[in-house]
Amino acid sequence: MIDEKGFRHGVGIVIVNDRNRLFWAKRQNFNGWQFPQGGMEEGEAPEQAMYRELYEEVGLNPDDVDVLAETKGWLYYYLPKHLVRYKQTPLCIGQKQKWYLLKLKNTETEFRFDMTGHPEFAGFRWVSYWFPLRQVIFFKRKLYRSALREFAPFVFDHSISESK
Repeated sequence: MIDEKGFRHGVGIVIVNDRNRLFWAKRQNFNGWQFPQGGMEEGEAPEQAMYRELYEEVGLNPDDVDVLAETKGWLYYYLPKHLVRYKQTPLCIGQKQKWYLLKLKNTETEFRFDMTGHPEFAGFRWVSYWFPLRQVIFFKRKLYRSALREFAPFVFDHSISESK
């Protein structure tokens, strides 16, 4: 679903475990790492899309997680010009995403990346809270920083500032 401004509507998911470490996923067939995310389907609410993506991308069900928070508003990123498909209609220039912070209920939960015919991820690791900001592809960094800053008070007992 792409809006009139050229932004694809989607959701992003930050999964935290009981040690305040974040689920960081290795992209299938790419050398990149990212949080689970995906586009919304026509008529789908953001929370519905989040649960669908959670299952499709990492094999988790709603009873595997608790929703700790969602971003107050939509977060945006622009695609670099060389990734924009100018001949495609409607034109997509980036994404408009609602982000969710999910707490994993059981540390023994198994993640599965084969829930669809086209797996998004090939593996994962648990990382420190601010680690993804240094590792995610450059054009998503501002969005990731916004989401992590908004979610920090829900993860930590007190508000903390980003360490560099």
